[in-house]
Amino acid sequence: MSEKEFIIRKPDDWHLHLRDGEMLASVIQHSAANFERAIIMPNLVPPVVTTDDAIAYKERINQVIPHGMSFQPLMTLYLTEATKTSDIKQGVDLGVVTALKLYPAGATTNSENGVKEFGNVYSILEFMAEVDIPLLVHGEVTDPEIDIFDREAVFIERVLDPLRKRIPELRIVMEHITTKDAVDYVIQGGPNIAATVTTHHLIINRNAYLAGGIRPHYYCLPVAKRETHRMALRSAVCSGNEKFFLGTDSAPHLDGAKENACGCAGIYTSVNTLSCLAHVFEDEDALEKLEGFVSVHGPSFYKLPVNSGLLKFRKLSEPLSYPEKIRIRNDQVTVFDPGFPLFWSYETVDKEEV
Repeated sequence: MSEKEFIIRKPDDWHLHLRDGEMLASVIQHSAANFERAIIMPNLVPPVVTTDDAIAYKERINQVIPHGMSFQPLMTLYLTEATKTSDIKQGVDLGVVTALKLYPAGATTNSENGVKEFGNVYSILEFMAEVDIPLLVHGEVTDPEIDIFDREAVFIERVLDPLRKRIPELRIVMEHITTKDAVDYVIQGGPNIAATVTTHHLIINRNAYLAGGIRPHYYCLPVAKRETHRMALRSAVCSGNEKFFLGTDSAPHLDGAKENACGCAGIYTSVNTLSCLAHVFEDEDALEKLEGFVSVHGPSFYKLPVNSGLLKFRKLSEPLSYPEKIRIRNDQVTVFDPGFPLFWSYETVDKEEV
């Protein structure tokens, strides 16, 4: 391969929001085109709290995957204080449930049913460690006295570190990390903790949504932080450290829900995320590390095989043209704008072509 071409194994997305109904049917094609597998978030209304819920949601997803596309949704359960270990066991035994998701109550979109008292779920987490099923954490405290820019660091101190000391054998993914504090904690944390990093948190800092006017399509939770934190994330993923892997946290919302006095948190990146990431890794002179981040480190932590399919990237001389909006009913979803032109295209290739 030349400097303008390279091949990687087909990527996975280890943190994805597909929503449901008409939104699901409208956005599924973008993830299916780019990823072989994805960890599907359970924060629907009502949430996916039982194995039966997960089975039904998976069926709805599979029904709208476009013909000819290969895509495997990996289902999660929304952890509540009423979650039953017998239901978790059933989901694991059936091969339906891949992980459980911990939302502190009120931390993000549709998290009202999340955990209020962490002591009430310790027995569930101990059972998860016994059956070796990962816990995925939205790592923010919701104490109103804590500044929103400090909520990730405080979560590590108050919740995550005590939890890991109590149940060290539990495998944990700290999702969509945004701070140097989280990077350092994960690096130093031993083999049972890893982290997902989003495409957008590698590209934007807090100026993107605050400087020069409020820009709701760059607003997400956890919020993007200072530039020093963004650069810490870049350094972590471009180092090749296997503790970090891609979880886009791609989260579609209709513009009508984003562009109002109390707009929803979420950035929709599924359309152009791989081209964005190739740009980021090239910018850091680390293109050879991209495959590990998007295709290898995640399966390793989840104890799954890497994908056999291949993607061939090619750098074009003219910028790619991605849609700015995805039309849905009488509204639309805005696609993430990285703020720079994208030149890396990609296509599926057969092994015989390599």
